[in-house]
Parts: sequence; structure tokens; C-alpha cells
Amino acid sequence: MSADTQELRTQLDQLQESLSVRQSTTHFAHTGVATLAALMFAGAAGKLFYDSLRTPLMAWGVTLLSLGLLGYALRRYVVGRRVLADELTRFQTLLELRSQLRLDDPAALLPR
Repeated sequence: MSADTQELRTQLDQLQESLSVRQSTTHFAHTGVATLAALMFAGAAGKLFYDSLRTPLMAWGVTLLSLGLLGYALRRYVVGRRVLADELTRFQTLLELRSQLRLDDPAALLPR
């Protein structure tokens, strides 16, 4: 193997290792859970406001909790989109390295 091929193979191994763990899915999962929890707390706060004659203090606390969870979900979504864009760029680089090394070329695997 030439030095250039060895260097490409090293880059390929590093990219495969870094892409083996998808961080964007974790961010999007946190976004989904936080959004659902925020909607449930918002519903509970709405019910507290609707049922009481005077505005209860607990309803304001639950409303603030719901808004905090929505802010957290939005922040995680933005970070997830940023990380996903980086992962897609690295994946495209990985595909280019595989084509340069002719790993996906079936003709290269045939005996000569």
C-alpha cells in the first residue's frame, strides 16, 4: 500500500469512528420529550386557570415550567440541526473517501 492510500485509509477510519455515534439523534430526542412534557404542563396550567375562581399561584408556576421546557426544546432543536449539518458534511466526505479507495467498486474485488 502506498503512503497516500494509507493516509486515506486512516482518514476513513477516523471518520467512521466519529460518525458511529450520532449526536443529533440525542438532541432531537430531548427536543421531543421536552416538547411533550411542556404541552402536558401547559394543559395542566390551562385547566388550573379554567377551574379556579381566583388565579392560583400554582398555575403560574406550572406555566413558567412549561415555557422553560419549550425554551429548552427549542435550544436543543437548534443545536441538533447544527450537529446534523456537520454530520452530513462528514458523511459526504466519508463517501468520497470510499470512492477514492474504490471500496464500493465491485470490479475491484474481482480476481485478475
